[in-house]
Amino acid sequence: MAKAASYALPVGRAHVMGILNVTPDSFSDGGRHNEEQAALAHAQAMIAEKADILDIGAESTRPGSEPVVLEDEWRRLAPVLDPVCDLGTAVSIDTYKAEIARRACAAGAVIVNDVWGLQRDPQMADTVAEAGAHVVMMHNRDKADGSIDILSDIDRFFETSLRLAQTAGIPENKQILDPGFGFGKTIDQNFLILNRFDELKKHGRPILAGASRKRMIGAVLNVETDDRLFGSIAVHMTALSKGAAIVRAHDVGPHADCVRMLDAIRLERTPF
Repeated sequence: MAKAASYALPVGRAHVMGILNVTPDSFSDGGRHNEEQAALAHAQAMIAEKADILDIGAESTRPGSEPVVLEDEWRRLAPVLDPVCDLGTAVSIDTYKAEIARRACAAGAVIVNDVWGLQRDPQMADTVAEAGAHVVMMHNRDKADGSIDILSDIDRFFETSLRLAQTAGIPENKQILDPGFGFGKTIDQNFLILNRFDELKKHGRPILAGASRKRMIGAVLNVETDDRLFGSIAVHMTALSKGAAIVRAHDVGPHADCVRMLDAIRLERTPF
């Protein structure tokens, strides 16, 4: 747990979080990396492509996916976590279960990426605090409702998540927010959020944007998941230009190049 407690998310530049799914049914890359060696090789490849963070998940959260019981989720994660954490790049655990988060942080994960923003498992906030980990608190809904003001709904959700984090003692500099593209939202609501992404900065926390290969892109370009790279980059670069601090992506190399170029434009010089 000391590893999580000592980690500090670097500030002053945008970050790329690479996606490592060790699931058989993830919406985009399910089954490709759910064997230990394949997962490790993919993690190494993302590091070579300049991933700042590796986000490991063992339960698909795609629409219509079946929940995974805790021990099955851990069975998928256990062989992968230690070798991936040993690679030296910051590791995030993508889970909404407190016990999985606790075990993952003990293995070396330094960020907990909770798609229910600390609000699904009542032990999650305390678990993150005890581990000294960073937390990504994502907005989510059980189902989409096109009639609601989605930005107001996100604000209310974030206020609850931030209150839970504060009560548990998670430091403000370890809190990250995510509006949750594709989670409990209509296609149009996703684009509304993107267009007004800069409004999320009012909460005073770094914002993560995760739209990689999602349905909002397919709906515009009419392409399957593996052909959504350019659309993913368009969405993520828009989010970064409006204040996002992290983008979560399947295709690390192209995103890392774009992030570096954006940093150079902002700085009006070569960033490094």
